[in-house]
Amino acid sequence: MDSTKFDFSTRAIHHGYEPGNEQGSLNPPIYLTSTFAFDTAEEGGEMFTGEREGHFYSRISNPTLDHLEQRIASLEGAEAGLCAASGMGAITSTLWSFLSAGDEIIADKTLYGCTFAFMAHGLPRFGVKVTLVDFTDADNLAAAISDQTKVVYFETPANPNNRLVDIAAVSEIAHSVGAKVIVDNTYATPVITRPIAHGADIVVHSATKFLSGHGDVIAGLIVGSKEDMTHVRLVGLKDMTGAVMSPLTAMLLLRGIKTLELRVARHCESAGKVAAFLEAHPAVKSVSYPGLASFAQADLARRQMAMFGGMIPFEVVGGKAGGIAMMNRLNLITRAVSLGDAESLIQHPASMTHATYTREEREKHGIAEGLVRLSVGLEGVQDLIDDLQTALNAHNQFAA
Repeated sequence: MDSTKFDFSTRAIHHGYEPGNEQGSLNPPIYLTSTFAFDTAEEGGEMFTGEREGHFYSRISNPTLDHLEQRIASLEGAEAGLCAASGMGAITSTLWSFLSAGDEIIADKTLYGCTFAFMAHGLPRFGVKVTLVDFTDADNLAAAISDQTKVVYFETPANPNNRLVDIAAVSEIAHSVGAKVIVDNTYATPVITRPIAHGADIVVHSATKFLSGHGDVIAGLIVGSKEDMTHVRLVGLKDMTGAVMSPLTAMLLLRGIKTLELRVARHCESAGKVAAFLEAHPAVKSVSYPGLASFAQADLARRQMAMFGGMIPFEVVGGKAGGIAMMNRLNLITRAVSLGDAESLIQHPASMTHATYTREEREKHGIAEGLVRLSVGLEGVQDLIDDLQTALNAHNQFAA
């Protein structure tokens, strides 16, 4: 069945798999094997040299992972996909494949904490120049880029503050010097934004988050051209990181992706209502949500995003102490890191996910000490608002 012509939700369920090829099994079998047998020694040798396609060792490829790789590539509008053991495994495997000593990577100034640590403290140890600039104005990239630049990297929306980057504008500048554009699409998912359609070369995901949706896996996914994905598979993943996904994890992701479009729509619908409530509450100092008219990049959000996401960063009166106190008064919303789960999760980036930044770096990179990050889940939206209202009303009385 040629599923390329089908709707997103249809491809999320069917693409890359034909039950008739697997004894009629409705779901792809889980291939729990480390190695694969060859009919002849010559066949094995041809697979190792790349002359013959096929699976020969699960660190390189596995049929269950192959189904997932085909599916995520279709949903992102890419030629090929690649599985990794975690989001950081996807990021590091990709970057190690395209960067060498003497090269430069230019990244947006706001990044997930572990990504920032890898950029600021990891890559420079190996002779890679790392430059961080504010991509919300593409002219900043144009001023910084040079022939030494091999990779341009960013998140949109950015973790944790929801800053957006104009993918098309940044890609045009990066491609003018032959640099690859790598976009972390974890927050948006391909339901909301497909960076390759806007000019990006490679997309990475922490599939732990919305793509899984159930908080039961750690996983990463990468998509791009077949040439680039083969390079990452055989260099960054196979030899540099070994960050290989388990077939069991791939099965759980294939299951989660089947409901991705429905789940993301619900996350976004609820988040819009929660964001409007927060913005109107007197104990809330600021809310950064792309669907609000007050959002600084509202025009770009409407051009680049099909919906506005399930993530809400906001500040309450009283700064860091106020934010933590408010979080501790919540009963339904769970205090935990991660995002994109069925459960609503709330955390304090400065002391948790972005603690890898110094206080001075957080200030410089737009991560306020009092910021809290809410991942709106799939619970009844009024239940979430009631929980927040109780915590904020008590906070407002305390602050007064």
